[in-house]
Amino acid sequence: QVQLEESGGGLVQPGGSLRLSCTASGRFLSINRMGWYRQAPGKERELVSLITSGGITNYPVSVKGRFTISRDNTKNAVHLQMNSLEPEDTTVYYCKAVVQVDFRTSLQYYWGQGTQVTVSS
Repeated sequence: QVQLEESGGGLVQPGGSLRLSCTASGRFLSINRMGWYRQAPGKERELVSLITSGGITNYPVSVKGRFTISRDNTKNAVHLQMNSLEPEDTTVYYCKAVVQVDFRTSLQYYWGQGTQVTVSS
């Protein structure tokens, strides 16, 4: 089983910054992709950013230029630096990891429990 532990959410004023972190633990061979998603009440979960094991990143237009994802493979961790935050960024953010658990099974994906980000004056 793989566990994802998130941290770094909180309350920030518009224009401010927050840094989210997510660390994977448990028994697995490797982590393929890691990413951040967010989900507002009544809406579908949407991609915020994604990073592959090789460091290739992907961002939707809504956060490009403001958010930066990074990864520390030695610690099985992914970070999301969020700058120039807007009230529209307020919601719960979830970490996702796509994991090779062992040689016999296909890639599995796991979610963190979510961390609240609130942007308000």
